[in-house]
Amino acid sequence: SVNDTIPVVVSFSVLGDIRDAFNEENWTKAYDKNDNTFKMKYGIKIHSGGIKKRVVGQVDTYRKASIFWTRNPKLTNPMKDKRVWVQVAKNFTPHIKLSQEEVQQELFDFEETINVKASEIGTGEHQISAEAYVSWNKHDE
Repeated sequence: SVNDTIPVVVSFSVLGDIRDAFNEENWTKAYDKNDNTFKMKYGIKIHSGGIKKRVVGQVDTYRKASIFWTRNPKLTNPMKDKRVWVQVAKNFTPHIKLSQEEVQQELFDFEETINVKASEIGTGEHQISAEAYVSWNKHDE
């Protein structure tokens, strides 16, 4: 019905050097230089139509990694001098993971549900597509 809402689930990941560089060694170096946050802005646009596309739903938000010192032995190797770890905020909700790989997944893997009004699309068969973008600030090595 035209009054319905259609949930569209969009999943994507950021892969490559930025993901690989966000590791315990580098976030410890960043912490030592008082560079204790990493923020990524991202957005998703849902399009309807083939040649003449129009936006029928979108989301713009961010993820933020906060680097902090901790004594929690579950988070870091107690044999190391520095005990630096990361908290990732997703849609303003903080998440602390226990491994470097889980931190990377929390920060760089995305899944968003965007509710699209059926009235925006119209009746009949339609092509639906999604466009995603991610941006971040440069940090020193």
